[in-house]
Amino acid sequence: MPDTPSITEIMTTMDYGPAPEASDTVQAWLEAHADGFGHFIGGAFTAPADRFEVQNPATGAALALVSQGSEADIAAAVKAARKAQGAWAALSGNARAQHLYALARHLQKRERFLAVLESMDNGKPIRESRDIDVPLAVRHFYHHAGWAAVLADEFPGQVPHGVCGQIIPWNFPLLMLAWKIAPALAAGNTVVLKPAEYTPLTALAFAQVCMEAGLPPGVVNIVTGDGAPGAALVAAEGVDKIAFTGSTGVGREIRRATAGTGKALTLELGGKSPFIVFADADIDAAVEGVVDAIWFNQGEVCCSGSRILVQEGVAQAFTDRLHRRMETLRQGDPLDKSVDMGAIVHPVQLARIRDLVAEGQAQGATLHQAAVALPEGGCFFPPSILTDVAPANVVAQAEIFGPVATLGTFRTPEEAVALANNTAYGLAASVWSENVNLCLDVAAQVRAGVVWINATNLFDAGAPFGGMRESGFGREGGRAGMGAYLRAPARKGRAASAPPAPQAIPLGAAPAGAGIDRTAKLYFGGAQKRPDGGASYNVTDPRGRSVGLAGLGNRKDIRNAVEAAHKASGWAKVSGHQRAQVLYYLAENLSARAPEFAERLRAMTGVRAAAAQAEVEASIARIFWYAAQADKFDHAVHPTVSGHVTLAMNEPFGVMGIACPVAAPLLGFVSLVLPAIAMGNRVVVLPSQSHPLAATDLYQVFDTSDLPGGVVNIVTGERDALARVLADHDDVGALWYIGGADGVRAVEHASAGNLKVTWCEVEGLRDWSGAEGQGRAFLHRATQVKTIWVPYGE
Repeated sequence: MPDTPSITEIMTTMDYGPAPEASDTVQAWLEAHADGFGHFIGGAFTAPADRFEVQNPATGAALALVSQGSEADIAAAVKAARKAQGAWAALSGNARAQHLYALARHLQKRERFLAVLESMDNGKPIRESRDIDVPLAVRHFYHHAGWAAVLADEFPGQVPHGVCGQIIPWNFPLLMLAWKIAPALAAGNTVVLKPAEYTPLTALAFAQVCMEAGLPPGVVNIVTGDGAPGAALVAAEGVDKIAFTGSTGVGREIRRATAGTGKALTLELGGKSPFIVFADADIDAAVEGVVDAIWFNQGEVCCSGSRILVQEGVAQAFTDRLHRRMETLRQGDPLDKSVDMGAIVHPVQLARIRDLVAEGQAQGATLHQAAVALPEGGCFFPPSILTDVAPANVVAQAEIFGPVATLGTFRTPEEAVALANNTAYGLAASVWSENVNLCLDVAAQVRAGVVWINATNLFDAGAPFGGMRESGFGREGGRAGMGAYLRAPARKGRAASAPPAPQAIPLGAAPAGAGIDRTAKLYFGGAQKRPDGGASYNVTDPRGRSVGLAGLGNRKDIRNAVEAAHKASGWAKVSGHQRAQVLYYLAENLSARAPEFAERLRAMTGVRAAAAQAEVEASIARIFWYAAQADKFDHAVHPTVSGHVTLAMNEPFGVMGIACPVAAPLLGFVSLVLPAIAMGNRVVVLPSQSHPLAATDLYQVFDTSDLPGGVVNIVTGERDALARVLADHDDVGALWYIGGADGVRAVEHASAGNLKVTWCEVEGLRDWSGAEGQGRAFLHRATQVKTIWVPYGE
């Protein structure tokens, strides 16, 4: 037995001694399941079958045998969830809240057991699983128990999706389970959860907690295995919503697989988050922030601060202190309470980290690693920094998902923002400066779903979390996360048939009331433009008589319209009040020309004069309503457990594409365009394919209403062909499509390219003239939440 150091020696060296956490209770639990774990379906465990080995990443030793799920297992789990869903949703909010409170309490009673099991299964230090993961998981169940109790008041008229398929990753197994299951159950959904292949054990322990807490059978179902049961869950009939956390590549596959199925979808994907340090920052605090940003959970965090950007004036001092701090990190047995970093989750992930670092070095990067003593066995990788990294270097762009960060410099705030946004991702960012005004200014410009100011990796059930761009869409936590598990009741309208494709063929008859030719052109950048192809198509009334010509837009016209929309970025920066004044003026000018627009509607659509007049009046009223909302759609401050003002800012997407319905050609156009631009977006609009002249007549109204050029851009022509171009376009941030079922499928499938947010509806199911044609739901769809954590009261 080694000699025990004296107190004098300890105080001289300040070395940590071993502080192991006991694992006997977990070992006993695993030994009780030595034959293996089955799936949890319908409130009971199935017999273990087709078992595979789960290993401790710190030692390589086998922990348990777990069943490999099949398509039949997924089908059985979905069937059980469907059977339980009606009764679960029919419970009062209070009754569901009591079940969630019970789950929270039972998790608290098992906190130590779950923390040890998580560290053994995942490799993370016991300090993190004990102090962060498990308490946060408990917090989510308590928080969402509260949502269940107030759901009817806070989300009136909303209903649950039904059966939710949920797929979680291996980096935060229990916490990700809580993030997804708690809001789903609070809303009245039932779930089928597929945990990660490497880390299924805390999910299986949670299944036993569900039994212990008296959760009704079938409300929660868990099927283990590799990616095959996950793919089967995405494809399964009877699943109404898919929620996925994982890699961007798999997220794209899921977006394509669910296209046109009607399944709701939220994706929380990868990141390459900037960690920005200004010259006036508290350097020691920022260095400690790096420890929490990239070496927390071994860097296996989607929002880790993996791109450190330091202002040139303090770069050397910051780097020197960071290197010294790296040397003090302790890495080893995850169950040692004095260890800072544990093990990488699996040999496959360890090999990927090594390969990416080696590739980055081959491309010119310089590697700096702490001289920490690594255990001989297990999957360990030392804390690392890469410098001399060119923007195109693989380590500057790819998500390494390990304890490796790049370090570069910047001179000005403008350059810092440009470097921070030089990525396809948009999950999180961290900004460090003693100048809070500077922090907030940068936070507004960084394209990220979460921004921490003088902090990093803060999480709470009350704060929305999620990304922008290729980091996915949808939010978890807070009101936005709760809303993601609810929907409007199904509509009972009849789907409209798709209009025939427009043809550039002469009709052989003069348009009604023909005089001087006024062929409607396209409109972008505040100017009328001839279509790139030089072609026009006939717009006819219900009797087939020509009422005019409209431009036949093509791919290049969409490109030009998107470019014009990007140039109008100043629209997002003006105040809501200023936008409101422009929109009020727009309504006023349309009102002055109401008889002209009513006559155009009557001629095109064949409706009676009274109906045409009613559509114009409804359009004017709708513009006024959204003008009023431009400065009244509030942001929020969410209460969180830490000393922060946690802001939830409703930000525009930037450039949006909108494909309008054929019916209600003026009102449908106004109902979709106005909420988008009221929130600060710029739009490229495809008006009613059959009746586009109601929209092209608005050009002069826009021009006389002080609407900046490029805010609204209109391309007429074949709706589905042009919508597909918008869906493919990487510089379009969101797309709304109202059309046929085939068009919905095509648009959702193509949107996977840059993972743009889509809202697609089959035409004919919504009454644009009624209450469902207007509302705050449109404003929510026109914005994405950015969560900003501002220090407060500390």
